[in-house]
Amino acid sequence: MTCRELADFLGDYVAGELDAQVRAVFDAHLAACPECVTYLRTYRDTIRLVKDACRDAEDSLPADVPEGLVRAILAARARRSGQARGPAG
Repeated sequence: MTCRELADFLGDYVAGELDAQVRAVFDAHLAACPECVTYLRTYRDTIRLVKDACRDAEDSLPADVPEGLVRAILAARARRSGQARGPAG
């Protein structure tokens, strides 16, 4: 598995949705690639931070959160919500 392939499977890996064979290859790559271990750690940290930030919609965001980041998160949530419903008709 290459680093690029690892990145393609990262979401499924973190969600625990890889089949056993792919996960074994993924884990073998992580054992040999400290850069991907770091990338995985930052990916998990980002997920945690976003969940913490979005935990309570009533809370206001800290003033130092860039507006572009807020817009990107909201756009991604809207796209994901649209995918969850599936195509209309």
